[in-house]
Amino acid sequence: MKKKIPVFKSEEEERLFWQKHDSSEYLDWSDAQAVVLPRLKPSTRSISIRLPESMIDELKVLANKRDVPYQSLLKIFISERIDAELHQ
Repeated sequence: MKKKIPVFKSEEEERLFWQKHDSSEYLDWSDAQAVVLPRLKPSTRSISIRLPESMIDELKVLANKRDVPYQSLLKIFISERIDAELHQ
């Protein structure tokens, strides 16, 4: 028997509740279906980073070989490294 989800007075109250409780105690996820949200983009923030010109040139060469913008390739490289560091 699943627990009953409480009635929340605000989104903040609900957010705090779900941060501390396992939803599987309240919902039956066995019939859940995966949802793809193709137009959903993560929030981004611009930063400034100084790199040696030679590094930028090399990054542009690599990006050109893959036919992607060099900034996108840099994001891929950073993402892969973060993932590797977190999961070692």
